[in-house]
Amino acid sequence: MTSAVPTGQRRRQRRRPWPAVAALALTTAAAVAASRGARQPAAFSDDASFRFARVEYDSEGGPQEAYYVYEGRLWQRWETDFPQADDNFLFRLGEITRIRPDPRPKTLRLTDDRLFAFPFLYFSDVGWMQLSDLEATRLGEYLARGGFMWVDDFWGQAEWVNFERNMRRVLPGNEWREVPADHPILRTLFPLEGLPGIPARDFAIGGWPHDPPWIHRQPAFGVEVPHLRGYFDGAERLMAVATLNTDLGDGWEREGYGQWYFERYSTLAYAAGANIVLHALIR
Repeated sequence: MTSAVPTGQRRRQRRRPWPAVAALALTTAAAVAASRGARQPAAFSDDASFRFARVEYDSEGGPQEAYYVYEGRLWQRWETDFPQADDNFLFRLGEITRIRPDPRPKTLRLTDDRLFAFPFLYFSDVGWMQLSDLEATRLGEYLARGGFMWVDDFWGQAEWVNFERNMRRVLPGNEWREVPADHPILRTLFPLEGLPGIPARDFAIGGWPHDPPWIHRQPAFGVEVPHLRGYFDGAERLMAVATLNTDLGDGWEREGYGQWYFERYSTLAYAAGANIVLHALIR
């Protein structure tokens, strides 16, 4: 979520039993087809088979642009929904797959020497992100060496243009493409017919099926339609995906904040997230 009313309650919530989550994810997908806490050091768990890191980045602008205030504290854009979203997602990923994720949420900058120890990078709320020349070069090298990046929770045309502007420096000459609805990434584990649209819970409970456009960088037209966009390498393998006009991270973070949101949105957010991670590992 990216606004003056972002997500981010740090209180740990009760997780619901996974069998119900799995069943609900499949059922809801079929129905759709038919109709900041303390920063964590980048230390590894000894028995982890999958290392997932959220990227820390700088953002341009001032209040409500590079940063915002919510629940009595200041949030940088990169940490939207952190750490609870990452914590919940890694926990669930270990339940529904044979992956053994390091359960402790990690963050790092693209200039960190440990960058290449992580096969998967997650970015959130990138509508105001600005990468330095060194960061852009490092991310391009990371992707060329087989790493995978996923960018989530940004909305509308202006935020997409900002992200694409950065990516032209990361992958010069490589143009993004819409990922078609029949691409394997959408059904690696759960059979989704398209990218699910997940509004932040604060807006979902007000009846919004998506984030309202006026809380995002302007112009913010087009927020009603979720897009799965990607950058492909020379062998037509996805190197990076962007989930635009949807907030899968809030679906993870808010799973314990009410049965309705959990059933309607969190299940789909987990299904889509598991599909993306699994595809990244087997592509």
